[in-house]
Amino acid sequence: MTTSTPFATRRSPGMVDNVLAAVGNTPLVRLNRVAEGIRTPVYVKLEMMNPGGSIKDRIGIRMIEEAEQRGWLKPGGTIVEPTSGNTGVALAMAAAVKGYRTILVIPDKISLEKVQLLRAYGAEVVTTPTGVERDSPESHYSVADKLTRELPNAFQPNQYFNPQNPRTHFETTGPEIWEQSEGRITHFVAGVATGGTISGIGRFLKEQSPKVQIVGADPEGSVYTSAVLHPWKVEGVGEEFWPGSFDRTVIDDWIQVSDANALLMARRVTREEGILVGGSGGMAIYAALQLARQLDNPEALVVALLPDSGRGYLSKIYNDDWMRENGFLTRFSSYVRMGDLVAARTAGVPNVVAVREDQTIREAIELLREYDVSQLPVVRVAGDGEARRSPDAPVQIASIVGSLQERSLLDQIFHDANVLNASAGSVMDAPFAIVEAFEDVEQVIPLLATATSPAVLVQRDGYLAGVITRADILDYVAQQRQSR
Repeated sequence: MTTSTPFATRRSPGMVDNVLAAVGNTPLVRLNRVAEGIRTPVYVKLEMMNPGGSIKDRIGIRMIEEAEQRGWLKPGGTIVEPTSGNTGVALAMAAAVKGYRTILVIPDKISLEKVQLLRAYGAEVVTTPTGVERDSPESHYSVADKLTRELPNAFQPNQYFNPQNPRTHFETTGPEIWEQSEGRITHFVAGVATGGTISGIGRFLKEQSPKVQIVGADPEGSVYTSAVLHPWKVEGVGEEFWPGSFDRTVIDDWIQVSDANALLMARRVTREEGILVGGSGGMAIYAALQLARQLDNPEALVVALLPDSGRGYLSKIYNDDWMRENGFLTRFSSYVRMGDLVAARTAGVPNVVAVREDQTIREAIELLREYDVSQLPVVRVAGDGEARRSPDAPVQIASIVGSLQERSLLDQIFHDANVLNASAGSVMDAPFAIVEAFEDVEQVIPLLATATSPAVLVQRDGYLAGVITRADILDYVAQQRQSR
């Protein structure tokens, strides 16, 4: 196993005039355990080692210095910026050194740690709703624009359209990667937000070697790779619009990564590589490993960019409760979907045993005894219903009108034995709750724990895939505990 990079790296500066001069020259580190079995080497650029904790340190100071030189930002002025957090930290850090007031406008999905960090640097934080249209007066973009117009001597760096954004990475980050990899890099992978990072690095690398492939990693729901836009959980990547700082011609390919794969990879890299990464870093690594497997070439070299540390996400990515609440983590040893639980049931028992609403209770009891089940869905069938006589024939979810349960049947028969000759439809209880076959078992347990019915109907493509009872869930939980 390789334990250290063979590549030469530039030494970090020793004595510097202030913290801003310590930005850059972050190391390139090889991934080992998470890349086990992959022949293509994968390295990561540790941008969390900048003094402000992210790659945005690079552009924060550059944008402010240009504004000073051009007279856009004067002594005593105010810096206003819409940000997902990291650019805000960079600007707040630079403003602290230079003596500016900073107002940062952030969407409310940003982690508590990031908000606290911004305030620790002395920044004022304004929170806006997540998921609103960019042109909405409530968006963090619009609120920042309004503040910039209304406050005296205010300046907005506007990383989304500021040419210093990609230029900084063309002049610093790109050359560092080329030098550290000794020109051996063949593929560069990074998440895309403003697009400045991947545009600047990509342009520089392609000038050194046109054969270098630039791959964008993107969350599901982002404008870059999704036809239908929707919110996503990973912070600091993806966009709802095409920023002016992004040169899309630099990108050779895209890899879309789900929230779950990005966040779980971040946790895995932290525990297996000792690198505490954020969700966007987890996304870039997931995409880089996928690419490296496809390449299957030990002569290739993949570099993924890690924008920030996981320290800003301790209440989210590294909080088991938050991960469970959002469906990214299970209490059990592995993820099992409801459809898997149906498929794993005892052989010889049909996945679906149902009774027609026109069948008698006596017939229903025979089905309960024959298949050793304690409840039955009741279905309505058009015509004479002959097609429903086979208990394992397909059942449309729309045809389910009720349920029969042993306990309620026993109570009714105790009070009136003639119920045995009544139709199922005349004495049935309410239908069981419906869950999708792809739902994780853990998400369904609370439903069965609180519902009055003892079972749920598992649906797949509009048809009943099976019935899962509390007893089935208890068996599953017991097996999980025994396997630990």
